Amino acid sequence: METILRAMGEMVQIATAHVRQMKDFYKAKGVLLICGDNKDFFDYITQCDALLTDPPYGIGFGKKHTKWSANRGTHLGEWDNITPEIKPFLKFGEKQIIWGGERFNLPTSRGWLTWVKPDAPHTFASTEYAWTNQDRPARHFTYPISATNQERVGHPTQKPLALIEWCISFLQDSKTICDPFMGSGTTGVACINHNKKFIGIEKDERYFQIALERIKKAQKQTVINFEKQIYQQTDFLNESA
Repeated sequence: METILRAMGEMVQIATAHVRQMKDFYKAKGVLLICGDNKDFFDYITQCDALLTDPPYGIGFGKKHTKWSANRGTHLGEWDNITPEIKPFLKFGEKQIIWGGERFNLPTSRGWLTWVKPDAPHTFASTEYAWTNQDRPARHFTYPISATNQERVGHPTQKPLALIEWCISFLQDSKTICDPFMGSGTTGVACINHNKKFIGIEKDERYFQIALERIKKAQKQTVINFEKQIYQQTDFLNESA
């Protein structure tokens, strides 16, 4: 127990009682992942600058397969049966981006973000919306659903990595981003790609493991890219000598 608390101490202070409620956790290189109920950590996530998340909408989307998801290894579950109370999570970051924000009781905002899906079939919505607390003009991002197929890892509402990286472009001053509904870990991967620290919480153990593997892979790729860049710079300097 003391080892876990020490490992987490740099990014978040969590009471011992709540550490016992964790199913799993991971911390390395500016990333903290917690497998547990996010409501247990309202009072302890204090080191974040921004909230970027895609919470359940309470529409039961993940209960049964669609024609689209049946042959893509999608894991079903009861995670979308209840609409969560979102306002307590707003204190997780001074800047906030919440996908599906129109489904929650959130303050009026003009800084909405829209994902436009040009290849959406007639049975799917052709747009999705994210509420933000930023006082700026609304923006949209056009990106086809089909472009995400190679990224899919088994979560039925997985957002495209490019979409979440676009969201991070509105959080340039934020150093640590929190996603308390982590799902398959797309926000974490985007944070690593943009040199942001990340805290993610996921209740479902299957999705936590998926997120963990994706984020570890992204961290490894970042090291490889950095080493490749150093090698190329060194090679260039040697040629110039």
